[in-house]
Amino acid sequence: MAGTKLVLCGLVALSALSACGGDDKSSLVGQPATSQCAPGQYFDGRTCQSQTGTTAPVATVTPGAPAATAATTPSALPGLPVATTTAGPTATPIDPSVAQAVTSAIAPLAAAAAAPGAKAVGAAIAGNFTQGQSLEQTVQMNPGKCYTIVGVGAPTVQNLDIQLVPSIGPGLVMAADSTVGSNAILGQQPNCFKWALPMGGTMKVVITVSQGQGMAAAQVFEK
Repeated sequence: MAGTKLVLCGLVALSALSACGGDDKSSLVGQPATSQCAPGQYFDGRTCQSQTGTTAPVATVTPGAPAATAATTPSALPGLPVATTTAGPTATPIDPSVAQAVTSAIAPLAAAAAAPGAKAVGAAIAGNFTQGQSLEQTVQMNPGKCYTIVGVGAPTVQNLDIQLVPSIGPGLVMAADSTVGSNAILGQQPNCFKWALPMGGTMKVVITVSQGQGMAAAQVFEK
């Protein structure tokens, strides 16, 4: 009996040891390898799964790989003019001889605004304007010369603007009047607009009635 009890106790001990060993092995065998899933996903033992059940690829990280950066839009180049012409719809051009109500007032203003001895260049530009409308005229400019542009509007014109822009290329404003009212002067002496290039060229004179409406005209003077 004593031998039988010893054998039974030995069998029970071996059985208990076997059971413990089996539990330990089952906790190690079949354990999935560590994988990195994207936020909001989980690893199901084979692949990453999203919360909606759609299979997602396992995210991998390559050592030393640079992080992705957002694309940026290059800023405007520094040092370039940014003001552009504000020319509006085209006004109705009229013959300067018909617009004597305004063209006759240009010469007295030019006598005080332009350099002494300045001469008119070409014909005046004249038209009937509604608010926001513009007229343009090309003018020839010569090396070493100085230019003044005088504009006059009817009493119904509350503000007349004059701009000088290149005749070709983008409409960058090279000069503009700083006056407010029905009359406008660009390049009043002693700050006339000087053509600095060694060769002659052309520019565009843009006159705009920014406030009010009515007849207006402008004339270029050269010294």
